[in-house]
Amino acid sequence: MRSDLPKVLHQIGGKPLLGHVLDVAQSLQPAAIHVVVGHGKNQLIEQFKDYPINWVEQTEQLGTGHAVQQALPSIGDNAAVLMLTADVPLINTDTLAQLGAAMQAFPLALLTANFSDPEGLGRIVRDDGGNVCGIIEEKDASTKQKAIQEINSGIMCARSADLKNWLKQLNSENAQQEYYLTDIVDIAYREGNPVAAYQAQHNYEVQGINNRSQLAQLERLYQAQQAERLMAAGVTIIDPARIDIRGDVQIGSDTVLDVNTVIIGPTTIGKHVQIAPNCFIDTCTIGDYSQIHPNTVMEKAVLGELVNVGPFARLRPGTQLDNQVRIGNFVETKNAQLAIGVKVNHLSYVGDTTIGDNTNIGAGVITCNYDGANKHQTTIGKDVFVGSDSQLIAPVTIGDGATIGAGSTITSSVGERQLAITRAKQRQIDAWRRPTKKTKEK
Repeated sequence: MRSDLPKVLHQIGGKPLLGHVLDVAQSLQPAAIHVVVGHGKNQLIEQFKDYPINWVEQTEQLGTGHAVQQALPSIGDNAAVLMLTADVPLINTDTLAQLGAAMQAFPLALLTANFSDPEGLGRIVRDDGGNVCGIIEEKDASTKQKAIQEINSGIMCARSADLKNWLKQLNSENAQQEYYLTDIVDIAYREGNPVAAYQAQHNYEVQGINNRSQLAQLERLYQAQQAERLMAAGVTIIDPARIDIRGDVQIGSDTVLDVNTVIIGPTTIGKHVQIAPNCFIDTCTIGDYSQIHPNTVMEKAVLGELVNVGPFARLRPGTQLDNQVRIGNFVETKNAQLAIGVKVNHLSYVGDTTIGDNTNIGAGVITCNYDGANKHQTTIGKDVFVGSDSQLIAPVTIGDGATIGAGSTITSSVGERQLAITRAKQRQIDAWRRPTKKTKEK
């Protein structure tokens, strides 16, 4: 990966590769999950500290067989052990459940796939009767064996007692001088144990990641899956190749997503919502029939129904918009609660503010909430009109029905239905002569 970050912390769909594998593992409701770590151990443990994991350190990197050996002391003798690889993120629950079910009849079960170009992958070796008898890594394979298209996914299932027996017999007599987990297939076969091989339903389920090109390829596959899921639920996506869904995102039917939209979960979007091009939505709730216009950025915001936002608006964390609120172009909000029907249409900043029903905030209005050290609250009542280019110096309260004249700087509270104006009185000077530019002497 040519990265300071451990490979399995690189992300697909906004989630680390290992996170995808852990979520699938948890969906199978296992008795325990053991993760073998080496490089980047501390980063991994910190990233997944909320997962129920038994961390097992492999201090010497002696191969995959050696890695599994490190975990076995923590596993009972009669356990069914599913072995997964942390850089294969798109494996699905149904495939693994099928593999696990094979344990009822087979001591060892493998997940395989057929690749037209299997370069770099271990090949499944079968005897004359078609029975799996081994796995050969490409570096150790003959020319004939390299022509085999059935590959090993690295995912397998076996009883812990059998695993302990087979792993004790491993040796490192191979091109990489490592203890290969795959060698247990040959050992099991020689002992007369039948080995089951199940094909993954889709080849992408067993695709591993070893470089950033493969990471990008699987990202697009993952995004295609997310788009299909949403469209199957009744969402219109103008171009499925030009949206990104990251994390848990739920969207109601008849909602339309236009191009270049990025949605990060957990996010819930209602029905009949219109999201225009180039919008970024992170951890938000959007009510039914709302419209998000182009180039809008939203983070940790909650929107009611029939809300209208943008274009070029920014809703920062703590923004709560009730039904029928209108946020216009180049408006920024933060820690702001806007009640039903509030309008902030142009070029305004509303921060640490509560606004009552049907209040209108004019163009260029600023709630001055920060004194250089602390934040302060502005409270604006219902049916208030705040004229353009006004500044409200917090802490300040504006009563219901009040009017703030355009261009005012409000430093103290305004009562209900009062008019507040602080701008200087206008004067006219007759025969005014404008300054002229002085001519430089030569």
